[in-house]
Amino acid sequence: MKRTAAYLVRYALEQLNISHTFGIPGVHNTEIYDELDKSELIEPVLVTHEGYGAFMADAVSRSSDSTGTLVIVPAAGATHAASGIGEASLDGIPMLVISGGVRSDSRFAYQLHDMDQHALMKPITKKTYKISRHDQVVSTIFQAHQIANQGEPGPVFIEIPVNLQLDKGEVGELPEYIVPAPDVPADQSEAITRAAKLLAEAKNPGIFLGWGAVDASQYSEKIAEMLNAPVATSLQGLSAFNARHPLHTGMGFGPAAVPAAVNAFKNCDCLLAVGTRFAEIATGSFGVTVPDNLIHLDINPEVFSANYPAKVTLAGDAGLLLPALEKALAKQTICPKIIDIAGKIAQDKAAYIRQWLAHDSGDKVNPALFFQQLRASLDDDAYIIADDGNHTFLTAELMPCYRVKHFFSPTDFNCMGYATPAVIGTKLANPDNQVVGIIGDGAFLMSYTELFTAAARALGAIFTVFSDGELAQISQAQTTPYNKKTCSQLPNIKIKAMVEASGCQYLRIDNNRQVRWGLSQALALAKENIPVVLDVNIDYSKKTCFTRGIIKTNLKRMPLPTKARMISRALWRRV
Repeated sequence: MKRTAAYLVRYALEQLNISHTFGIPGVHNTEIYDELDKSELIEPVLVTHEGYGAFMADAVSRSSDSTGTLVIVPAAGATHAASGIGEASLDGIPMLVISGGVRSDSRFAYQLHDMDQHALMKPITKKTYKISRHDQVVSTIFQAHQIANQGEPGPVFIEIPVNLQLDKGEVGELPEYIVPAPDVPADQSEAITRAAKLLAEAKNPGIFLGWGAVDASQYSEKIAEMLNAPVATSLQGLSAFNARHPLHTGMGFGPAAVPAAVNAFKNCDCLLAVGTRFAEIATGSFGVTVPDNLIHLDINPEVFSANYPAKVTLAGDAGLLLPALEKALAKQTICPKIIDIAGKIAQDKAAYIRQWLAHDSGDKVNPALFFQQLRASLDDDAYIIADDGNHTFLTAELMPCYRVKHFFSPTDFNCMGYATPAVIGTKLANPDNQVVGIIGDGAFLMSYTELFTAAARALGAIFTVFSDGELAQISQAQTTPYNKKTCSQLPNIKIKAMVEASGCQYLRIDNNRQVRWGLSQALALAKENIPVVLDVNIDYSKKTCFTRGIIKTNLKRMPLPTKARMISRALWRRV
């Protein structure tokens, strides 16, 4: 049997149940696009920028069982896409990146788009491949898909020279994709027993969940209830524990966390951490105090003791190891807890919201009021996608998440401009769910061109833009040490004109009185498959716990001379 590599790409992706591909056609991949156009299973999506296509693919992976897939041109397409690939890499999100390549049979040097793409992709992918024969295409894509999803997930890059796409080659019988059996972790019964004993004997155990725990939430809940232990999450793992659960405290547990978490974890003497690397944002800029009795469960053993020494380590999938830990705990005599932990958490949460609602936002929109009414207006299974910025932490602190994988944001790579395309990818993968983006006006400026993609496909999603005319997270961070703002104030942008040019609907909320009306209008339009940009005149004058906490933590961690210089400069500039 002879087939072109372009046909073989389509065949392999259909076997993998890939629902959408994202990218831009060019001279080195038009044959693949021609084949994708024939597919009844795959929808190729034209984007305005490959980097935003990568954010869409990332969101497909985060919000569905399909692996997000890029089909890009070599060189410029790869460099444009690199930000989105890097985000998926550091956040542990599976992705297939299929790139065209220059002719492998040419005698000429300096071909168009000729570069070593693999050197570029090596630091931000799990593996790269360059196809040299037709009979490698299907098996390589199958293997790439498996690598992208196994262990700690991440992107895999495949380059296919254009001559193989154009010309037919011998391939033999085409294999069907067989879902590989899940990896069975090595026997860790001894470590699980030790972990269970430490947790059972602890007077004040706590649980900290990252994205790696999202598929094991039912076991996290059971263990928390057995121990009567408070549960905090990382930013990326915000959806790993239902915010309605009485033991849920919020994001983080150190000085940069909300009061419910700070108080619940104050005397924590044994911590079960699941699917988190204790990275900078997750720890409030490394400001958390981790007890000596740290039990760390993660699929990637390289994370153990990287930042905080672990007493017990459990390497493997949380979905396999947490059930075993639950069974081991059931055999232990658990130390009784006298304090009404759930009651105290509820009190602290209510007091924090009252504090926010009491804040005078003047003629702007109070963030707590906005999120309170947004949550009340949405279905429990609505997806919330936050971009990178001050609005990220407002969302994390004030917008409860009730379903696994129904909140996400760019975390460790921390790309601004993520949410607008990610909303599109999420809506494509989940057409029957409400999808809402929370986007700063600076982040919106980066990728608003993808509104044309949303309008062209009649995607009824809501792109909420928190407008304040600044890069708020940075401008707040500048004000304290510098008493001024440098390069963090945006030009006068006309969001309404930009939105109307794209073919989307524009709505504006100026003050608290308009919040209910604006949300109602936006949801009604989205239900009619009309993409809506909801421009919110947000009040950023009150800092989040996260922002206040990391400023103090970063100052505390500085060497004494640097600390003295920063403080004296701040005082001098205020005089």
